[in-house]
Amino acid sequence: MKVIAFARKEQGTGASRRLRNAGQTPGIIYGGTSAPVAISLDHNALYHALKKETFHSSILDLEIDGKVEQVLLRDFQVHAYKQLVLHADFQRVDASQKIHVKVPLHFINADVSPAVKLGSGIISHVMADLDITCLPKDLPEFVEIDLASLEIGSSVHLADIKLPNGVTAVIHGGDDNPTIATASVPAGKVEAEATAETPAAAAAPAAPAEKK
Repeated sequence: MKVIAFARKEQGTGASRRLRNAGQTPGIIYGGTSAPVAISLDHNALYHALKKETFHSSILDLEIDGKVEQVLLRDFQVHAYKQLVLHADFQRVDASQKIHVKVPLHFINADVSPAVKLGSGIISHVMADLDITCLPKDLPEFVEIDLASLEIGSSVHLADIKLPNGVTAVIHGGDDNPTIATASVPAGKVEAEATAETPAAAAAPAAPAEKK
């Protein structure tokens, strides 16, 4: 994706406020061997770009005054209650250096899995994205999770998925094989089955009283 930005000389709270009033969003580019550069971006274009999943997990071609740099969106701030992007941070990308980024998980074939098709189960997505490291050229827009063989009571773990070539998952905490998705029986169905069994037990004939 391509992003158009403009170098800005004025900085500080007052300058940022004037930019926002003019329909611009202040930002910064940092990293690599070059010094950080303060920039401004068209607010409406940035606002709509932030709604796209790929904008958050793809290498972006950011053009400043005719010069293009490859960057990653690293952070952004939005107003507490207004539809207003207050600031955006971009990090330069070096083609020879690995990057650390979150990519979204796309779940497929849930509707044909035994858990749903045969067991009327509910599939819960424990993770929505995955921390990875890779070279910029190997960065995937998303990682696909195939649920076609998932059964009731079972789970999909990190070790069960095949990551794209050149991509390595970053593990946090002590769990080296975290759960990604689970399949379970709906609570209402469990209660209904339990209720259905209760009358049968109640209808069982009582044992005759022992005669004295």
